[in-house]
Amino acid sequence: MSGSEVDALLDELRQQGWESYVFGPRDDPSAVGMAYRWQTCADVLVLHAEDEATAYRMPLCPNADLFAPEIVSWHYHAPAEWTIRAVLSLPRPGTPDAPLAMLTPPPDCGVPAHLRRRMTIRPNPRRTHATT
Repeated sequence: MSGSEVDALLDELRQQGWESYVFGPRDDPSAVGMAYRWQTCADVLVLHAEDEATAYRMPLCPNADLFAPEIVSWHYHAPAEWTIRAVLSLPRPGTPDAPLAMLTPPPDCGVPAHLRRRMTIRPNPRRTHATT
């Protein structure tokens, strides 16, 4: 896997309208998150390093924290390239193959609270996002 492959996949997410989140200083982030909000759920990607990433789909309940999910319907943990490919291949919510199960997320879903204290949010200008 090369950084350029990951960069190309991240560009694809941005082109699709994903929001970007940077945890920690912009020049040396602890983690980078991306989220795509559907009407009833959100797909979330968290990159810790090229060899460590997580993605999940979570319901958009009132006061839901995208980076501290209490429940998920799907999750995936692998190197960045494969995790991004997995989240890009998720079926749209409401389609026959879309994940429906409600699962307790494993500990590596989300971003630890101490890393979320300093965060930069970049809404994607390609989309108008619903507030949660």
